[in-house]
Amino acid sequence: MLEFNQQSMPFASASIGKSFRNEISPRAGLLRVREFLMAEIEHYVDPEGGKKHPRFDEVKDVELALLDRNVQMSGKSDLTQTKIGDAVATKTVDNETLGYFLARIKQFLIKIGVDEKKLRFRQHMGNEMAHYASDCWDAELLTSYGWIECVGCADRSAFDLSVHAKKTGAPLIVRETRKEPLKIEEYQAELDKKKCGPKFKKDAKAIEAAVEALTQDVREKLAISLKDEGKITLDVDGMANGKVELDKDLIKIEKKTRVENTREYIPNVIEPSFGIGRILYSLIEQNFWHREGDEARGIISFPPAVAPTKVLLVPLSNHPDLQPPVKRVTYKLRSMGISNRVDDSGASIGKRYSRNDELGTPFGVTVDFDSIKTDPPTYTLRERDSTKQVRAKEDEICDAIKNLVDGKETWDDVFKRLPEFTGQSED
Repeated sequence: MLEFNQQSMPFASASIGKSFRNEISPRAGLLRVREFLMAEIEHYVDPEGGKKHPRFDEVKDVELALLDRNVQMSGKSDLTQTKIGDAVATKTVDNETLGYFLARIKQFLIKIGVDEKKLRFRQHMGNEMAHYASDCWDAELLTSYGWIECVGCADRSAFDLSVHAKKTGAPLIVRETRKEPLKIEEYQAELDKKKCGPKFKKDAKAIEAAVEALTQDVREKLAISLKDEGKITLDVDGMANGKVELDKDLIKIEKKTRVENTREYIPNVIEPSFGIGRILYSLIEQNFWHREGDEARGIISFPPAVAPTKVLLVPLSNHPDLQPPVKRVTYKLRSMGISNRVDDSGASIGKRYSRNDELGTPFGVTVDFDSIKTDPPTYTLRERDSTKQVRAKEDEICDAIKNLVDGKETWDDVFKRLPEFTGQSED
């Protein structure tokens, strides 16, 4: 038996792996495929108490663009900018834990470079939501194919663990000690198994199961019949005529009080599910653009956090004297955990930067002859989107790149702090 206790709740697990579906007509790049990569979180919560989240206050003021089911049913598609705290308070979003994950999904997507104006959260309508779900929202991203579902976030109630428990026979429950004992008055039905076994033989187990399945209302009625008539008749699946008669020598049904010192329940699960391929496709499309007046110069504006290569190192020429500082800066950046590459081809600096702009590389460092004339050496640092440059000492340049990649500084911060460089043309 898999068992949790109150100290382990809420409990969560995360996984990433391949999913498959029978896509009849794969199309639209990574949007409609038969095999795709997914990442999921299974966050288990106590169903009592409104499914509160201990860190909801951290995100309650995050604004989301919501398209709720009521708007959709009216035939409209108007988005409502709403703080997630207000959406939970009005029950537009069912509970705090679901709302917490919706806010965190938005924060994640914005951090990796999704355009906030092209992000919305659409609520599932009644005719598309699973029967066991209490609420479900999709994070949708706007692309040339329209609004594309990229992340789903559903409150799946206790369905998942209930089905697993039924199939495996292992109860998947939380057991916790109550603060105060709970007294429960109920009708209890007790079979005399020593007499039932020999009398009913192979049907004894079916009769026992039928008695255990009786509701409190039925037990109350049967208790009256047993007292007045001395016998009762039960419906039993699997018996020849579907019924069995039991007298008061075989069964007792009495109202009793029992005390519960522990509480047992099946956790509910909130499930955020990420389509990695769809997110990647939307991210690339939303961040691709051209230099003004030159459609041949494409740029992918990946944020530094997700750009495959963070820095391009560009020696001004293949002169041997420029090789030592290039190797030194390469090693220093690598030791900081910053991915970089060297482009020492014979193309102009402008062409070398341009083709790496199209790959999404956010920063470039130029090593020129002034770099080896100064002590300590100085280099230029270029930002991809604005093409603006600063010039500073080696350690200052490396530290600035580290801060930019880690999100501790923005380019505007660095540009104000370090001296601007305008003397080198990219052409």
